[in-house]
Amino acid sequence: MIRFEQVVKIYAGGQTAVDDLTFEAPTGQITVLVGPSGCGKTTSLRMINRMIEPTSGHISIDDEDVQSVNAARLRRGIGYVIQNAGLFPNKRVVDNVATVPILLGAPRSQARTRAREVLELVGLPGDFADRWPSQLSGGQQQRVGVARALAADPPVMLMDEPFSAVDPVVREQLQDEFLRLQRELGKTIVFVTHDIDEALKLGDQIAVMRVGGKLAQLADPAYLLAHPIDDFVAGFVGRDRGYRALTFAQTPALPLAAEPTVPLGTTPQEARAATRDGWLLVADHGRPVGWVEPEHITAAIEPAMLHRGGTVARATGPLRAALDAALSSPSRRGVITDDDGILLGTVRAHQVLEAIEATDRPEVDEADIAPAGPTSRADR
Repeated sequence: MIRFEQVVKIYAGGQTAVDDLTFEAPTGQITVLVGPSGCGKTTSLRMINRMIEPTSGHISIDDEDVQSVNAARLRRGIGYVIQNAGLFPNKRVVDNVATVPILLGAPRSQARTRAREVLELVGLPGDFADRWPSQLSGGQQQRVGVARALAADPPVMLMDEPFSAVDPVVREQLQDEFLRLQRELGKTIVFVTHDIDEALKLGDQIAVMRVGGKLAQLADPAYLLAHPIDDFVAGFVGRDRGYRALTFAQTPALPLAAEPTVPLGTTPQEARAATRDGWLLVADHGRPVGWVEPEHITAAIEPAMLHRGGTVARATGPLRAALDAALSSPSRRGVITDDDGILLGTVRAHQVLEAIEATDRPEVDEADIAPAGPTSRADR
């Protein structure tokens, strides 16, 4: 557990970056610090590993005050991931990852073996270890940064906007991979971001900070969306917070309609004969691959002709995904599948909204906003 107790940071010239910050980051969970620019998120993070020293107050890890630990030793025991990965350009990937184990005294061969194991864990197996950082994409470099932070198996990880420098598609992939790793490893993580959607997706609990370094609210994502403490938090979470809250609601049984499908390779004549309303769902062995407008095709259906993005949701997934699938679909019918990706049927947005109206909102206990209250993301 990481504990902040009345922590203050005042820079030379009198600027207050962090003001009376008190909260706990529970063991084995992800605590996300989020807020506008200048609210002290990164300053708070960097005080944990003493890259910045607090003006007053106490920070402890598992009840040990970080001020009582040699700064260099403290940092070697904490994983640290930053934006743009911060890799050594003159070292191969395997040696970048092996850096901390070597500093901790591990033999070079043992450290490099561990580096290759961790690289495989983050999805960079085989010859990636022998490449130079310049030979990797931005997303791959960020994976190496995560691997380097994990190489010494630290109980605590600090992550400062680690995914913000990559494109949205890669960013989502990295977030998913990060959550998979956390389910396996159960690290105590403090994660800084300015993106509320990223905070809601990754955080077991979220600390919303105001400009001036004051804590506005600490809560789990579902409670934060449903019960923002004031107008500042409500505004920062966003005007569409009611829609975002559907991320934490399980999809109920929906009135699915049978949807005719055709396979890839279907001719324009066959497709036009099968369509009902101008749009036709294309499937491959029962798995939906996209929508096509038979009226506008002149050759056999191929993947490049299809519309798919955001139109498919799992029956066991969140309500937000089902509603978004219906709203995003060019046919105005969301495609619903089972967990194996097999088509179950389609649903329209008004039917999802009716299901939302019929679903009772779960009561949220006030204890959920306490520092030790939120359950782990794996249990939700």
